[in-house]
Amino acid sequence: MKRWPEFIAVAALAAVLAFAVFAQDRPAPAQPSSTAKDAPASTRGNSFAIRDVRVFDGEHVIENANVVVRDGRIAAVGADAEVPQGLDVIDGAGKTLLPGLIDAHTHSWGNARADALRFGVTTELDMLGDWNRLPQIEQRRGSLAPTTQADLWSAGAAVTAPGGHGTQYGMDVPTLAADGDAAAFVDARVAEGSDYIKIIVEDLSAYGTDMRMPTLAPAQVAAAIDAAHRHDRLAVVHVSGRAPAMRAIDAGADGLAHIFIDAAVDEAFAKAARSHDSFVIPTLSVLSGIAGTGEGAKLAADPRLQPWLGGEQVATLEASFPLHARDPALGERLLASVGALHAAGVTILAGTDAGNPGTTHGASLHGELELLVRAGLSPAEALNSATAATADAFGLDDRGRIAPGLRADLVLVDGNPLADITATRAIDAVWKNGHAVERALARPAGPAAAAPGDTLVDDFEGDAIAPRFGAWHPTTDAIAGGASVASHALVAGGADGTRGALAVRGEIKPGFAFPWAGVIFFPAGDATQALDFSARTELVFKVRGDGRRYNAMLFSGPSMQGMPSMQAFTAGEDWTEVRLPLDGFAGADLAQLRAIAFTAGKPEGGFEFFLDHVEVR
Repeated sequence: MKRWPEFIAVAALAAVLAFAVFAQDRPAPAQPSSTAKDAPASTRGNSFAIRDVRVFDGEHVIENANVVVRDGRIAAVGADAEVPQGLDVIDGAGKTLLPGLIDAHTHSWGNARADALRFGVTTELDMLGDWNRLPQIEQRRGSLAPTTQADLWSAGAAVTAPGGHGTQYGMDVPTLAADGDAAAFVDARVAEGSDYIKIIVEDLSAYGTDMRMPTLAPAQVAAAIDAAHRHDRLAVVHVSGRAPAMRAIDAGADGLAHIFIDAAVDEAFAKAARSHDSFVIPTLSVLSGIAGTGEGAKLAADPRLQPWLGGEQVATLEASFPLHARDPALGERLLASVGALHAAGVTILAGTDAGNPGTTHGASLHGELELLVRAGLSPAEALNSATAATADAFGLDDRGRIAPGLRADLVLVDGNPLADITATRAIDAVWKNGHAVERALARPAGPAAAAPGDTLVDDFEGDAIAPRFGAWHPTTDAIAGGASVASHALVAGGADGTRGALAVRGEIKPGFAFPWAGVIFFPAGDATQALDFSARTELVFKVRGDGRRYNAMLFSGPSMQGMPSMQAFTAGEDWTEVRLPLDGFAGADLAQLRAIAFTAGKPEGGFEFFLDHVEVR
């Protein structure tokens, strides 16, 4: 767990480089209908019936039931429900009908909601996002019109400290100063349209590191919770440690985002959470990624999910936190903690924290259900946690159940997930607002162009910075609100007495939790294109500098949003050749190489290093 802060630094850089897609509400890319799975007959409208199907209504099972949908809402459900003449009828024999699934913890931007809907997740609860879109998403979720996206509820901007967690993702977010008025801060979030209030308590102490991050004081947390309740809003608190989790519960938090990782749940905590009627969204999907147990990669390889996963989704599922080693003991402790909470009667809600390494929107909720069952919930209880229980907890009174009058957000699966929870992945059909969703197969990304035949990137021997291919650019945390600076310039005096070298100079400045500055090389000229370097084996360069430790990072995969891979090097006083094996960049996809970065991080202060004769051999 010692390298968690290093991951955050790299993730911040990745998020900044991918900022063009953050907080945007774009539809999914158009895909040819010829690749789509045959849709049920009900695609002609939002009125239809399903006959002789097993129904899990959000709480209970009804065998051999009929379900009637009229104008996008459930009209009747039951073993004796009459199917009116004239409706399209779908045979449900051998299948199970579920309410549309609800992911209780996501960060939804870009194509997230289209990706979610394709996997039967018809509603997402965003736990930090762009508050400017709140009126738009509220209007959309009230409609029964056809849509290609899941509905969204959102916290908008979170309550967090300056430089604290939630400020590192490339957006200029409001923050609550140490002497700030928490009630006034919450008032502003409510005025913006936040559906609930997300409060972040995170100083990194739970991760076993000496690094600390600014966070809210306990009195501010309590004041923010009280203010949320005065506005009839839920207060959901992000925690990673037991002590702040207990303080949040005692202060009246309605729920916790994440199960804490620094200790197992004990009887005292479970009893407190139960007595305060607080729910917990464990987010085992993302925490399993921290433990390195490979749950995301298992989902990516599941043949029931694989055909509908886009290349970027596969990349994020297979991405991992750059830990020194897997920590399966942490994974088992997390499962045991969720089991202890469940046994104590604490409400467990299914949420994934999708948008992070090892997760993706839609598919990861199916993995979360399996993890909850492994933690001790029955399949029916796990399904409840992703349907009726979340709807009840967040006051979503028109969904989460299959009952007359509710909207027809439905998922039909082959088999019986009440016996085998993984059967939720065998999706036969999805309906949103009663309209059948065309589950277009994800188009595989075309192969990247081959890397240039010349292995030399740049020897800096010209009169200007002009690599053999690609482009060099400075990169700093200033794009994400930091103050660090960097510059790069051609200078005389290269390695081995050659004419020139690339000087990279700058300063790591305070004011940003995980600062960086340096230089980045795009082999194809910019981040939108990748090149195939799969035949190469080494990154080789010559370096000298101030004796600091630096990082070489590879960005690869279907997009720049994938997590970079990293190896460290030292820039000493004398020119030294550094040879980094490409297979040492864990998880890098050399067939889709997008960028190579050379960056400084903490400690704060000035830095200077020189590069020469950069090759990818």
